[in-house]
Amino acid sequence: MCPSDSLPGLSAGEVKQRIDRGQINSAPEHPSRSIAAILRENTLTLFNAILGTLLVLILAFGSLRDALFGLVLFGNMLIGIVQELRAKITLDRLSVLSASKARVIRDGKLQEIDIDGVVLDDILELQRGDQVVADGELLESSWLEIDESLLTGESEPIRKGQGDSLLSGSFTVSGSGVYRATAVGNDSFARKLTSEARRFKLVHSELRTGINKILAGVTWIMIPAGLVLFWREAGLSSFSESVAGSVAAMVGMVPEGLVLLTSVAFAVAVVVLGKRKVLVQELPAVEGLARVDTACFDKTGTLTEPGLHFNSLELIEGGNQSGPESQAVIEKALAALAADPASQNSTSDAIAAAFPAHGNEESAVSSRVPFSSERKWSSATIGGRSWYLGAPEILSDRLAGAGGTSSFGGRVSELAQTGKRVLLLASNEGDAAEEQLPEGLKAAAMVVLEEKIRGDAAETIDYFRQEGVAVKIISGDNVETVAAVAARAEVDAMAGPVDGRNLPEAPDGLAKVMEEHSIFGRVTAQQKLSMVKALQAGGHVVAMSGDGVNDTLAIKEADIGIAVGTGAAAPTKAVAELILLDGHFAKLPGVVAEGRRVIANIERVAYLFVTKTCYATLLTVAIAILGWPYPFLPRHLTLVGAITIGIPAFFLALAPSKERYRPGFIGRVLHFTIPAGALLAAGTLAAYALSRSVGADLEQSRTAATITLTVMGLCVLAMLARPLTFWRYVLILAMIAGLVIAAATPLIRDFLAFEFPSAEVMAESMGIAAACVAILAAGMKLTGWHPGGRASPE
Repeated sequence: MCPSDSLPGLSAGEVKQRIDRGQINSAPEHPSRSIAAILRENTLTLFNAILGTLLVLILAFGSLRDALFGLVLFGNMLIGIVQELRAKITLDRLSVLSASKARVIRDGKLQEIDIDGVVLDDILELQRGDQVVADGELLESSWLEIDESLLTGESEPIRKGQGDSLLSGSFTVSGSGVYRATAVGNDSFARKLTSEARRFKLVHSELRTGINKILAGVTWIMIPAGLVLFWREAGLSSFSESVAGSVAAMVGMVPEGLVLLTSVAFAVAVVVLGKRKVLVQELPAVEGLARVDTACFDKTGTLTEPGLHFNSLELIEGGNQSGPESQAVIEKALAALAADPASQNSTSDAIAAAFPAHGNEESAVSSRVPFSSERKWSSATIGGRSWYLGAPEILSDRLAGAGGTSSFGGRVSELAQTGKRVLLLASNEGDAAEEQLPEGLKAAAMVVLEEKIRGDAAETIDYFRQEGVAVKIISGDNVETVAAVAARAEVDAMAGPVDGRNLPEAPDGLAKVMEEHSIFGRVTAQQKLSMVKALQAGGHVVAMSGDGVNDTLAIKEADIGIAVGTGAAAPTKAVAELILLDGHFAKLPGVVAEGRRVIANIERVAYLFVTKTCYATLLTVAIAILGWPYPFLPRHLTLVGAITIGIPAFFLALAPSKERYRPGFIGRVLHFTIPAGALLAAGTLAAYALSRSVGADLEQSRTAATITLTVMGLCVLAMLARPLTFWRYVLILAMIAGLVIAAATPLIRDFLAFEFPSAEVMAESMGIAAACVAILAAGMKLTGWHPGGRASPE
């Protein structure tokens, strides 16, 4: 389309004026968070401040050998920083507008410029395949049809005429036009949507929330306890020894490795899922999907494959197939109609794939009428005969003879009820008249098209149903079509489909509808967002999947957002926590299983870490009250932690598990760790007191306490590792061997400052350890406790 004399466009001076006023199609970038903010929020935390202070103290006044806990401190910070920097990079690349150039009319000439160079009131040209780069008003139109599916979810192209509005981010699928930019930059639809989606949001993780609550509680206990202990130790030993003892006590109270191990477990799950073509953009998302109880799926591109597909060609009885309407002639006519470049859309693409043109169809066509969504038909004249392809309800009014669709109308209704799209092919003698359907058409065939259900959709939905997850289908498409597709995917319709135009605006009313229904059509992007919020307000953990821009805000608001396929819109992929790279729904059960493995295993190792926190806290308080030297050096607790917690926890955290998610993480952990920690503290304190009572020196007493605590810790490990499979037996035996090697190797023994008391003291210490473990085992058996909170093993 060439610029008309009536549309000279802006002059160079007018363009400069608008640039000076900032009325341009570029918006200042507002990253989710600055790098400085990310570094600050991952380093300047109470947890890091305490461990960092302890590290400085031990480096200044103690031994470098006691500073090994600093590695965990830096590991925690590094993982958090890397994760958020990765999210920042993704969000900063977010853009709805993917076009790089635009054609504008200025000073009466057509020019190609960068989209950032478009200014308010610019006159822009559109051709098939062009993206609308700024909101605007259509000034001229030649069969212009716009695809707004990424913005609204409506899969049908929309015919646009003079005076109609255009939204940035939509695409031209046929025809051409000229429009004036009425909103640019931050004021345009696409930019507003992008801005809303840009807001940074970390995935909620029950594991991390629970761990953080434990850490917060420990922090407020350890500070006063550590200060009291230092005050009491200062009167018994040198300043450096007092610092070492106090630091050992405070470090022992912090389950510092639990946070690191949680991130490691998430990271390993990300790698595993990546090999299955599932991209995880935020680590806790692996856990999140395992907690979901309501899954909202879009229809187009999610339940269905992109585009339309040819299903069948049904010849119509009475169409005189032995004559001109023979199947070969019909197929040739369909090939010619689908080959029209002015009519190309998803419908013509599906027909062209089934009936490809062989080169001579176009030359045989003497005249055409392109398809229009307003007319709902197209035509081509071949050899003096015109062929019409369009909606049955439109063409049937022009069929020859009474009854019109009487011979095939029932079949059209039957097919439509199954979600299939039916086109009628009819013909008559003579050339087609543009914009007018002639009387006396003869029906020849029905072309049946369908949105193809993904092969894994029904199986995946059935999986969620069996797992107690409610499935909701939420689409911007026609409600009848959505219902038919949902039925083919075996989604329970519950109380019947709901038209989004009839949804209540009040949150309470919307929440009620969401509980009672499962299929929704004609839903806008803003309604999808409100629906997710309504479900969350009802206490549900919500997953939302989709591939269009209209899904972006809902996907971002959901507890877990899932973008389907690499062809999903850029903002949808950017805000989603999970991206199914190959678009296969069958990957979701695997993600759920991986999340369950992480949740179950991190809970199991949390028992180990929090047990350590409990016994370290109780020992600190008891020692401070008694006024004794602390029974451990920091390196002693490093040994105990490595053998009874750190190394075995790493393997347990990565082990297979199929346990279902259950809320109440903190309650279950405390139910075990408080009595376990109390008994381990009591046993350690008793062994320490025993060695002191027989005149053993401080090094000997500390050695007895360390060995006693390690032995009890290994017994607790064996309890938590159930069911004891072969590899778990090997793991426990390896840890026992590690303790023996540490105690027997002179170099290691010297590093640890071990000096063993008499054999009698060690034997009595082991008896104390056995008694404490027996009491713990008996108590757990009486209460029916088992790792994971069940009454019996798997």
